[in-house]
Amino acid sequence: MATTPDDPTTARPGLPPVVGLATWQAARDELLVREKAHTHEGDAIAAARRRLPMVEFDGTVEVVGPDGPVPFLDLFQGRDELVVYKHMWHDGAPHQGQCEGCTTAAWHLRDAVYLNARGVSFAMLTTGRWDEVASFVAFMGYTQPWYSVRDVAEPVGGNMGYLTSFVRDGDRVFLTYSTTGRGIEPVNGTFALLDRTLHGRGEAWEDNPEGRPEGQNACWYWRSDAEGNATWGPTSRPVPQWTRPGATPVETLGRHGDHH
Repeated sequence: MATTPDDPTTARPGLPPVVGLATWQAARDELLVREKAHTHEGDAIAAARRRLPMVEFDGTVEVVGPDGPVPFLDLFQGRDELVVYKHMWHDGAPHQGQCEGCTTAAWHLRDAVYLNARGVSFAMLTTGRWDEVASFVAFMGYTQPWYSVRDVAEPVGGNMGYLTSFVRDGDRVFLTYSTTGRGIEPVNGTFALLDRTLHGRGEAWEDNPEGRPEGQNACWYWRSDAEGNATWGPTSRPVPQWTRPGATPVETLGRHGDHH
C-alpha cells in the first residue's frame, strides 16, 4: 500500500517527484485521456490503410531461398495475404556488422503463427547473396523464411528497410501497403514496452526531464560483450547470440561502416 504523502521535495536526483497514490492516479488519469485519443487516431489511420488502392505486379518473379529460386507467389504459402520485412544488407560484412535496426526487428518477428492463423504469411527479404544470407540466418538462429531478392525490381526487391504487405487473388499479386523509418516500430514490441518505462529507450532523440540518464545513439544496445555491456568492441556480438548455448566472443570488423 502506497502511503507516501505529497511532498515533491522527497524526489531523488534523476527521478520524478514522490507523491501519494491519489495524486499519482489523478496525473495518470489525465494522461490516459491523451493515450485513448492516440489509440482512436491509430484505429482511424488503420482504417484508411485498408482503403488504399493497390498495385499489381508479376508474381512469377523469382527470389532465392534455401531450395533455390522460387516464384514470389510461393511466399504466400497458399494463404491470401503476405507481409514481408525487407532487411538491409551490407555485402561482405561480418554477421555482427549487418544493419542494427533490421537485425533487431528480425529478432522480434521470429514466429508468425498468429499471423498465419489470420491467413497471413510472413517472410524476410534482403539483397544479400544467398550464401551470405544463409550463414547470417544460421548465426542469428532465425526461424522465419528468408529469401534473397538480389537484382529483383520493386516492389519485391528495391529499397530495403521496409515493412510491406501484399495480397493475392488466385495467381495475381498486388502490393497493398509499405512503410519505413519509424513506421516499422510496431514490429519491435520492445520499443513499446520501453516507452512505458521511466527511462524510455535510452536514445538521444527522446524528450526526457532534466537529470535523467543521457540518451545514446539508436541501437546502442544491439551488441554486447559476454557480461551484457553494450559495446562495439572486438568481443561483442548481437545480444540474442549470448542466450545460445556455448556462445563465445567472436572476431569482428566492428561497425558495418568499417568493413571493406
